[in-house]
Amino acid sequence: MVARHRFGVSGQADDFALMGNYEPFACTDGETVFDLAVASGDAPAYTEEMRQDDEGQTIVCGRTAAGETVFEFIWDGTTAGWLVCWADYTKGRLITTGRHVKMAIDNALMIMYALATADRGTALFHAAVVSHEGRGYMFLGPSGTGKSTHARLWLQHVEGAQLVNDDNPVVRIGEDGAATVYGSPWSGKTPCYRNVHYPLGAIVLLSQAPYNKIERLGGIHAYVALMESISGKRWDRRIADGLHSTENALASTVAMWHLECLPDEAAARVCWGKVKMKSEK
Repeated sequence: MVARHRFGVSGQADDFALMGNYEPFACTDGETVFDLAVASGDAPAYTEEMRQDDEGQTIVCGRTAAGETVFEFIWDGTTAGWLVCWADYTKGRLITTGRHVKMAIDNALMIMYALATADRGTALFHAAVVSHEGRGYMFLGPSGTGKSTHARLWLQHVEGAQLVNDDNPVVRIGEDGAATVYGSPWSGKTPCYRNVHYPLGAIVLLSQAPYNKIERLGGIHAYVALMESISGKRWDRRIADGLHSTENALASTVAMWHLECLPDEAAARVCWGKVKMKSEK
């Protein structure tokens, strides 16, 4: 169960042996938002619609003749598997090739989670999150901007700060409109799989600069920063409308900042001093 959404996975013992990062989130009871079956098999026939490349990994998205959505996972030129989903992403099967199986399982579950919960006030972010004094602080930015570096600077120089997630936290809007940030089983290159959650105190967009300067981010600039950090099939009306609602709620209710910074102690202190001052008001 991640951010109060339960999902189910079925497969072989060898598959579950690769899923230690999910153990803190284990939950045996309750209705699921989606279910994934993992098995070996033949490649599905599909027509490619688009592809995304990121740090040696390629995800190809397409559709079968029957209308099922297909995601092919390629790592260093080798196919790890194919995720085949129902139109509403409540059911899926992952066909593995025996190569890079863990990568295929993690990617399949992240994709199904993000798409199945998009219209439930939930967003899976590409971000780093730290907690301090009962609140969560999320750092956004393109790959290579320094999200992980800035999070580590908080851990080193802001007493009491703890890492919540280093790459894929989840944010959920509650019935009262309040935003909560959750740890997840997915955390990029830094293994941090904590089943914790905090009220979202602030969101900080990072960019590299030869100085440290932080300013409030608002309006369309805040919305765009959020949109660029959330995964989703935005050509699907249900998913696009759900993410828009979540992004609009966050841009309207959570303090957002733009930090131009160096990778140094002063950047962490400048950032913390500003977001703390606003959080306390």
